[in-house]
Amino acid sequence: MSIRFCLALLTALCGPSAWAQAPAACPTLLQHAFPRLQDEKPQALCQYNGKVLLVVNTASYCGFTPQYQGLEALYGRYRERGLVVLGFPSNDFAQEKASNQEIADFCDNTFGVKFPMFGKSSVRGKDANPLYRQLAAQAGRQPLWNFHKYLVGRNGQVIADYTSMTAPDDKALLADIERQLAAGPGQAASPRR
Repeated sequence: MSIRFCLALLTALCGPSAWAQAPAACPTLLQHAFPRLQDEKPQALCQYNGKVLLVVNTASYCGFTPQYQGLEALYGRYRERGLVVLGFPSNDFAQEKASNQEIADFCDNTFGVKFPMFGKSSVRGKDANPLYRQLAAQAGRQPLWNFHKYLVGRNGQVIADYTSMTAPDDKALLADIERQLAAGPGQAASPRR
């Protein structure tokens, strides 16, 4: 999505004065809009500016699909402190063949997913959506499989990425999230070494 589209969307959602502040206030990584999974209405990612983000590519027919439950628990546990889990369904690994509405129904009915989910898109290769191209560039690698996770600090920079093998309740992941939540507005804590 272009910056012009994002600014037009921001103006429509927040009023005419909001767009003038958006480029300076919203990190480049978040200057995108994607359709919401449930109704395909465009959602500006700048609404998550200043939050700690865990961005995850998802699929309904994967051995890691039960991680939806852990991701929802993580979101419920840390949401009030500033964590937002963002789900991006993808068929890049041939395990998400459903329509957006079918995916939304599956997530809600099977796992009670309440964290923000976006319409199905590509997350790797030349067809990757623009957010995932930036995530891969900052992290140094594309998603290796479904449920690959990128942790983004409050400053809009990728802190770390985690393979599908890292469960949402993994102690190292939780420690990294806690460290980022403790960072002040517009900042990010140093990644663990």
